[in-house]
Amino acid sequence: MWLLFAVLSSIFAALTSILAKVGIEGVNSNLATAIRTVVVLIMAWTMVFLTHAQTGIAEIGKKSWIFLILSGLATGASWLCYYKALQMGDASKVVPIDKLSVVITLVMAFVFLHEEFTVKSIIGCALIGAGTLIMVL
Repeated sequence: MWLLFAVLSSIFAALTSILAKVGIEGVNSNLATAIRTVVVLIMAWTMVFLTHAQTGIAEIGKKSWIFLILSGLATGASWLCYYKALQMGDASKVVPIDKLSVVITLVMAFVFLHEEFTVKSIIGCALIGAGTLIMVL
C-alpha cells in the first residue's frame, strides 16, 4: 500500500509544481506560499477529523512534538525557497534541483538514522545527481 501512496505523492508533487508556476505569476512568492499553506492546513485538519485522529493529540510525547515542530519549520523554509526559485526560474530546472532532496535525504538517513547505504543506493544517488546536472545545464 505504501507504494501506491508514494506514486500518488509523486503525481501530486508534479501537479503542485505546474499549478504553482502558473499561479505564482504576478504574486509575491511569500504570499503564494502562505496561501498554499492555509489550503494544506485546512486539508490536513479535515483528514484528522474525518478519520477521528484528533483523539491521539494527548498521547504525543515531548520528543515527537519537538521533531514534528522542527519538521514543520523545515517544510516552511523549503516551501518559501521553492516558491521563490519557481517564481524566478523555469519549472523544468527548479524542480530537478528541488528533487536533489532525495540524495540529501539518503545521506542524512545514513548519517543520522544509521540506515543502510547499499551499492544500489549509492548508484541511485549518483544517477539522480548526474541526471539533475544534465537537466539544469
